[in-house]
Amino acid sequence: QARVVESGGGLVQPGGSLRLSCVASGFISSSNVMGWYRQGPGNKRDLVALSTSGGSTNYADSVKGRFTISRDSAKTTVYLQMNSLKPEDTAVYYCAVVTNGVYVWGKGTLVTVSS
Repeated sequence: QARVVESGGGLVQPGGSLRLSCVASGFISSSNVMGWYRQGPGNKRDLVALSTSGGSTNYADSVKGRFTISRDSAKTTVYLQMNSLKPEDTAVYYCAVVTNGVYVWGKGTLVTVSS
């Protein structure tokens, strides 16, 4: 059974940076998608960035040019480098891996952007 664990959230000032990490373990198909979603106060969970095992990436318009998604060589860890953070980036960030058509979610990590 697949499992996903996020880390790296915290409090950062506007304009600052954070890097989130997500480790997937268990049965993960070689063809998979790993990604980051976020849910701010009173909002639904939205896509932030995706990375396919084939090397493609996709970003929400609101984070393009500021956030970068990447994977390690084993392709079981995905990172989200977040630069130029804004207060509106405040949210719980969730990692998900899509393997064999099934979404496996982590429990989330809180990112707070505030002065």
